[in-house]
Amino acid sequence: MQIPEHGRSKSEIMAQLESYKTGDLPWHSGRIMAYVYDPGKEVLDTARDAYMMYLCESGLDFTTFPSVMRLEREVVRMIINLLRGDADVVGNMTSGGTESILLAIKTARDWARATRPEIKSPEMILPLTAHPAFHKACAYFDIKPVVVGYDKTTFLADVEAMRAAITPNTLVLVASAPGYAQGVIDPVRDIASLAAEHGLWCHVDACVGGIHLSLMREMGYPLPDFDFSVPGVTSISTDMHKFGYAPKNASVIMYRNKEFRKHQFFACLQTTSYALINPTILSSKTAGPMAGSWATLNKLGRDGYRKIVEETQAATEKLVAGVNAIEGLRVLGKPDMCLFSFASDSVNLFQVAEEMGRRGWYVQPQFSTPYSPYNLHLTVNHSSVGFTEALLADLREAVSLVKKSDSHIDVETVREQISQLIAADPEHARETILAMGGVSGEGLPDSMVMINTVLECLPYPIAEELLKEYLNDLYR
Repeated sequence: MQIPEHGRSKSEIMAQLESYKTGDLPWHSGRIMAYVYDPGKEVLDTARDAYMMYLCESGLDFTTFPSVMRLEREVVRMIINLLRGDADVVGNMTSGGTESILLAIKTARDWARATRPEIKSPEMILPLTAHPAFHKACAYFDIKPVVVGYDKTTFLADVEAMRAAITPNTLVLVASAPGYAQGVIDPVRDIASLAAEHGLWCHVDACVGGIHLSLMREMGYPLPDFDFSVPGVTSISTDMHKFGYAPKNASVIMYRNKEFRKHQFFACLQTTSYALINPTILSSKTAGPMAGSWATLNKLGRDGYRKIVEETQAATEKLVAGVNAIEGLRVLGKPDMCLFSFASDSVNLFQVAEEMGRRGWYVQPQFSTPYSPYNLHLTVNHSSVGFTEALLADLREAVSLVKKSDSHIDVETVREQISQLIAADPEHARETILAMGGVSGEGLPDSMVMINTVLECLPYPIAEELLKEYLNDLYR
């Protein structure tokens, strides 16, 4: 593809963009149970107008656009106060939860370089339930991930396993509030106490739950403490563009005080260019997400958020009970907020997910660990509230149809076939395995059932390498 020789009309351009979107999921439908957080038209319109007002203002130079810094400071302080931080707690806005987590871990590493120079090969201890962004941070910043297990019934992090994993190289302990997969809050108080006992950094990943859980706490829901009220918590990440219902890309990374945060910043004068000073990873960035976040917080207010929380939690309770009532399905753990997952011993859930897709739903496949089975995940947001009965009816129908289908795929049979392929010819099994999944490298497969089944059955390193190769082929 080449840049067009002559400019095109706006109407033509917009029509072509609309045509590109025909294969996208309808995010505003209330039927997309992951990725999307819809506050409703009135709030979204307000946030969109604020976003567009700041579309071209840059967050690179705060001396040029002081209003951008003001927006950021006000959003960050509102979130700090919500998470019970005192006047010493500081933070910045980022492009999302992954950047917030990357910054927290990079900052912990650089803090250790200044205060604990004896650590030459830093390690981070995290439960299997922690978000993949922590593994990404380890890969980027040369930190060894030390992964420990969790309780197979409750999905809570195993604090004693974390204690046993501490070595002279340990730098960070990770807790989630909640873990995305099952919506369970880790024992943050115990993990933070363990970190303080050993002089370690404790990061709480509250990207998905920080705002929603804090409002639940204010409304009287019985929840364990997870925020800056807990001694020993060093940093917290909380996303505005999830249950803050702000436009993407907007997250907040917060630190106990400025002495920790100073290790986040980057400055450079050693070129012929201008003085570069960055609080976060990105340099040039639109201020739109900051303005959109500020507008959303002010438009909804605490009462608007409380209404969303109340209605969303009520819908989640109905869904959890409804899923547990479907023969062959069971909800995993006891979710603390409006995220949960369910497993089955009698039906291929990847096929169930595809049947749900045919009915206009997106439910998210998640793979097994040594402690838990593969499952399907549901994120319930406010736009889903009116669809609980429809979702449960379609889910019952999908499960029944897959059970009765002649094309039911047994995961354990596929697992055995793949094990035999790898054992027989480990160097050349890749092509056969990809073919089993229906992957050609020419685009997205028509069905995700077999590719998900194959990924479920592969050892982690092989599956991850295949995913990277496949993605590399797609972006040509």
